[in-house]
Amino acid sequence: MTSRTLVTTTRRAVLAAALVASMVGCATKPAPVNLADTIASTPSLSTLNSLVNQAGLTETLKTPGPFTVFAPNNDAFKAVPAKTMDDLAQHPEKLKSLLTYHVIPGKTMAADVKNSDVKTLNSAKVALSKAGDFVTIESAAVTQADIAATNGVLHLVDAVLVPPVKK
Repeated sequence: MTSRTLVTTTRRAVLAAALVASMVGCATKPAPVNLADTIASTPSLSTLNSLVNQAGLTETLKTPGPFTVFAPNNDAFKAVPAKTMDDLAQHPEKLKSLLTYHVIPGKTMAADVKNSDVKTLNSAKVALSKAGDFVTIESAAVTQADIAATNGVLHLVDAVLVPPVKK
């Protein structure tokens, strides 16, 4: 192989690598979808997705909102006693109340959280707190923040929040 052939072959290989690299750069994340579809397409939220459907909240989470959803992951639901989960399954109004206690109106990114009480969709208030990058809602810690949706934002949390009993 002559030096000229080697240079030409090397140049072609570099150009091919650059082309492949630029094409990979074009493979961006898929465009955000609504909150209901985001929950449905997230494997660690399969329990929440099932409960959202059961409570009839899917269409609500497809509306323009915007909403901020503090979404308990599957492990969070595993920590809920079976008796409580059975009770929720038998009483759709309780299930809806529990799920809407995890949703606040507006789009609140983790960086925008202020230490305050915020009204949820079920009309009860929750305590939001932030210390550095650590965000909590009541006793639940945000484990993954700022999952964008077309109608709001989703934050994964490590616990299921129980709303106060309405009087």
